[in-house]
Amino acid sequence: MMPERRQRSQHKGRGGERTAVTHRERIMRTIKGNLAGSIPFVPRMDLWYKANKLAGTLPAQFADAAIWDITDSLDIGYHCLLPDFSDFEADGDLDIGLGVYHLKTNCYETIFHNIQRTCERDGDGSLRVTYQTPYGNITTRVVLTKEMRNSGITLWVVQEHAVKSEDDWEAAAYIFENAEIVPRYDRLEAWQSLLGDRAEAVAYAHTQAGAMHLLVKDLMDFESFCCAIADDEEGLAQLGGRIEPYMDRLYDVVVKAPSRLVFSGGNFDSAITAPPFFRKHMLPQIKKRAAAAHRIGKYLICHTDGENDGLMDDLISSGMDIADSICPAPMTRLGFEEYYQRFRDKITIWGGIPSIVMLEESMSDRDFWRFTDAMFAHIGDGRRLILSIADTLPPAAKFDRLEHIARLSREYSG
Repeated sequence: MMPERRQRSQHKGRGGERTAVTHRERIMRTIKGNLAGSIPFVPRMDLWYKANKLAGTLPAQFADAAIWDITDSLDIGYHCLLPDFSDFEADGDLDIGLGVYHLKTNCYETIFHNIQRTCERDGDGSLRVTYQTPYGNITTRVVLTKEMRNSGITLWVVQEHAVKSEDDWEAAAYIFENAEIVPRYDRLEAWQSLLGDRAEAVAYAHTQAGAMHLLVKDLMDFESFCCAIADDEEGLAQLGGRIEPYMDRLYDVVVKAPSRLVFSGGNFDSAITAPPFFRKHMLPQIKKRAAAAHRIGKYLICHTDGENDGLMDDLISSGMDIADSICPAPMTRLGFEEYYQRFRDKITIWGGIPSIVMLEESMSDRDFWRFTDAMFAHIGDGRRLILSIADTLPPAAKFDRLEHIARLSREYSG
């Protein structure tokens, strides 16, 4: 269990006095556009921790530590924007092929009515599920091997998609039309109690922005989706229109959960979710989600970890409040400076540090110092910036680089 003590950092108030500010408070001040005294540093470390814990390669002083002991020691925030995708309810992995994860920390439950499932598990870490509906059967197959687990990976790979052709459209629509969303706010409240002042527990809805995004990302393989939208975009959009009410019901439950932060939509990329597709089939849903959050004083997080060149104007107009996992050059085409200049008065950046920066095999120590010096030279007063590793701290990351960024962010005063 997480220790009861609450982590507080110090920063100077207006009169120069030292005042205690929790990481949770600092994060929320930054999201609101206020100065937080220093730059919050909240890296996602769960995959790094799992991989090194299994391999016995955690830093010696943390060999027996829990992950929150490490963040406490570094005096940084605890990253909890995304759930632990390996922490399932009993048989909670059955519907992964539908893009549905039944996780213990979800603030909702998804219950599918009027269908029957049969499942087969193989020794290679694969799971095959067949859904029987009045309109025919749908089969999915997902895999997460031991080798993948040992490397810290928690997301299963879809090897057989639910929707293989137009023959599956009616059955797919039926499955989601018969899905019920039940609030489980007690889970979020328990999670916040464990987190204490390390972070605001995030109400997580879905990584997909809407039904068409669910289709291209989870329900269909990319080639089949591209062929289908080229052959019959109107018909595919009608299928999305029948699934969309399920996405709306899910979000309606999540946005009312006891958190100021709501997560909905992510993995945008100008190659996969091309600008015309994004504007037509995703942007309206993001705007709708943002407006619903704002009406009750909450903030919308989207996971914008891909290549955003060509999507910047749309992201800014979407109404989202936090762009999580911003990954700039050298991993993508856009530099950190452009992100910060264009977003800082409108959207809080949560990210900004490409994962390869943390790897000695990808960047020398000298280049790492140059990168961090250049980054901190362009952040001004640090308004609307929460530093993090995009997308996540890799298992082979140099720990002293993590310590260095933690120190720079803690000491930064603009």
